[in-house]
Amino acid sequence: MKTIAALQDLVTAASLDIEPSAAELDAIEQETPLIRAEVELLDAQIMTIYRPTNELDERRIRRARRRVLAARRALANTTADEVA
Repeated sequence: MKTIAALQDLVTAASLDIEPSAAELDAIEQETPLIRAEVELLDAQIMTIYRPTNELDERRIRRARRRVLAARRALANTTADEVA
């Protein structure tokens, strides 16, 4: 009977020790308001999955959508200012 052995090293063994760079952490920090706004929108939408929406739910979703758009606009303006 032949034994089976791996012909390659483990792929993830070397990548476990890698930390995010300062630039990556700064990028994540810049995108945090957008991420939070998108999570809030998702929460508002999830609450209405299994029940009919009422006026309060519709207002909550509209408000969350506006926050997402405002966060996207702010992020786009920030990155546009950095490029210029």
